[in-house]
Amino acid sequence: MTITQPDLSVFETVESEVRSYCRGWPTVFDRAQGSRMYDEDGHAYLDFFAGAGSLNYGHNNPVLKRALIDYIERDGVTHGLDMSTTAKRAFLESFQNVILRPRDLPYKVMFPGPTGTNAVEAALKLARKVKGRESIVSFTNAFHGMSLGSLAVTGNAFKRAGAGIPLVHGTPMPFDHYLDGRYPDFLWFERLLEDQGSGLNQPAAVIVETVQGEGGINVARPEWLRALADLCHRRDMLLIVDDIQMGCGRTGAFFSFEEAGIVPDIVTVSKSISGYGLPLALTLFKPELDVWEPGEHNGTFRGNNPAFVTAAATLDTYWADGQMEKQTIARGEIIESHLRAIAEEHPRAGVDYRGRGMVWGMEFADKSLANKISKRAFELGLLIETSGPESEVVKLLPALTTTPEELDEGLRTLARAVRDCV
Repeated sequence: MTITQPDLSVFETVESEVRSYCRGWPTVFDRAQGSRMYDEDGHAYLDFFAGAGSLNYGHNNPVLKRALIDYIERDGVTHGLDMSTTAKRAFLESFQNVILRPRDLPYKVMFPGPTGTNAVEAALKLARKVKGRESIVSFTNAFHGMSLGSLAVTGNAFKRAGAGIPLVHGTPMPFDHYLDGRYPDFLWFERLLEDQGSGLNQPAAVIVETVQGEGGINVARPEWLRALADLCHRRDMLLIVDDIQMGCGRTGAFFSFEEAGIVPDIVTVSKSISGYGLPLALTLFKPELDVWEPGEHNGTFRGNNPAFVTAAATLDTYWADGQMEKQTIARGEIIESHLRAIAEEHPRAGVDYRGRGMVWGMEFADKSLANKISKRAFELGLLIETSGPESEVVKLLPALTTTPEELDEGLRTLARAVRDCV
């Protein structure tokens, strides 16, 4: 693909240096449809990034777009804080009937604000309020958001340093496989809880991702998650599952913890819950934890009615018949087979690939290769990002609606990018 240098002057002179994704993809995007994005010069890019997991159903999904346009054209409420609206009612009814009841999940739904970190902050705040304790346990290589409470339970040193103040009341423990299976699961955690001299304050809660996305596509085993849930129950700690990136069907089931057969006390959901990329976040919790006073936790944009409209349409369209989960698992098998072939093609590169459903990562012995491969993929018309504490993992996050033909095209492009860089 021949790419002419775009005019980036206004971005470089007016926008903050904090911008990041645009540095790896130096073009100006103009429109998008399905699994493809187009820049202002008309170049097409196959999108295996999907808005960092916010576009599980593709760009400008026609079913969701139609629902949104109809709502706007009839002057439906756009901004409503936490007022009762027809859009919110429709979403809550769909969420209850399509998602919660079939899974026998009794969760109350809280709208804490429009972003994932808002959902995490509310979860941590609620856990501390319920238990009357301050300490939260998180895990190595975790990522839970960029606001101060979320950063305190995030592992990445670079992101933590941006806080500018001490990040307190969070204690990290080894994630699954962190110690390469050399020690029993939770040996250190249990020992600290038992020892009155350990210095670990009794935690209010434990927060965990079933698959660490930003941390490098680290996949927790179902048995590890079950053991963690049991530990939390025995030690009077709430279990919070951060399902912001891995929920909404990314791993197959609607919630990523379903495979493990656990029922967390609190769940955070965001990114693809609106289906259309509109900001929306939920904090779900068991009814007995609903100890909030009216207005005790609020926010101006916690009632995003256009997002309620597309979210309800998403649930009714893609989750009412149970086919989306089967499709995602099947397409995940396609991804896995291609990554296996890449690893077999380059035996000396030390390729490790891992994932679930339609989230996968590929790591090389040479940690610098991931960035080179991502750059080369962009030149070839494929959008992929990197993850991990040193950006050492090539991360694949295609939309769940990506067709088998598009998957094959993108994965062949990835194979070529690897071939060109290894």
